[in-house]
Amino acid sequence: MNPVNDASSVLAQIRSYQAKISDQRTAVTNDLDGVNSTSSQTINFNNMVGKAFVDSMRQVNALQSEADTMMTQFEMGADIPLTDVVMAMQKSSLAFEATLQVRNKVLKAYEDIMNMPV
Repeated sequence: MNPVNDASSVLAQIRSYQAKISDQRTAVTNDLDGVNSTSSQTINFNNMVGKAFVDSMRQVNALQSEADTMMTQFEMGADIPLTDVVMAMQKSSLAFEATLQVRNKVLKAYEDIMNMPV
């Protein structure tokens, strides 16, 4: 798993969600019964974002578990090159940092939206 590709994948998912949200906003604006439509679309958006979040967290967790396992095996004297252990640790660290930055950006965007005047 390449953390850079994972981050690119997450960014691509966010862009596709933005396009879907834009389409849904247009549908809600044109819909005369906006209350029912908005609540179902909010649930769909929450499901999409939740699934993407869970998937990315699983990938980061898998990288961290792999790095931890390799480090433990190396410390116990297994025939694992130190460079492989360091690379696995760096991959897991980079994946975690990328996920953290995406989370911070999403929270900032949410705060900006919530602070917009209506």
